[in-house]
Amino acid sequence: MLTIGDLSKSTGVKIPTIRYYEQMGLLSHAQRTEGNQRRYSTVERDRLSFIRHARDLGLTIDAIRELIDLSQHPERPCRDADRIAAEQLATVRRKIVRLKKLETELERIATHCHSNQIRDCYVIRALANHDLCSENHD
Repeated sequence: MLTIGDLSKSTGVKIPTIRYYEQMGLLSHAQRTEGNQRRYSTVERDRLSFIRHARDLGLTIDAIRELIDLSQHPERPCRDADRIAAEQLATVRRKIVRLKKLETELERIATHCHSNQIRDCYVIRALANHDLCSENHD
């Protein structure tokens, strides 16, 4: 059995986050010792590693909850898990497009300024006046 500190160290998940996942129902509530210390099994460690990896990939709590539920039914087809992964991939791709626009705009305003004084600084003016942007990047 693992203490919450051991679980944290072995998974790289901070202790408050472990407690949060318990409250959210993603991780089962730990068994308690007579001294009221949490104790976790290797099954819970593996579940927490799963959750951490899913969070690293940007999956929402709801998506993770659904994937955990799916994992409890190994005989079911993969289409729901595939759908969740495909939805996250689409979300990431949309973010990449937006980030590339932001990169282009930041590069433009950062290299456009040729002033030595803030009163003439293009960066300050562009941030204050959205009309100076080359395109909409909201």
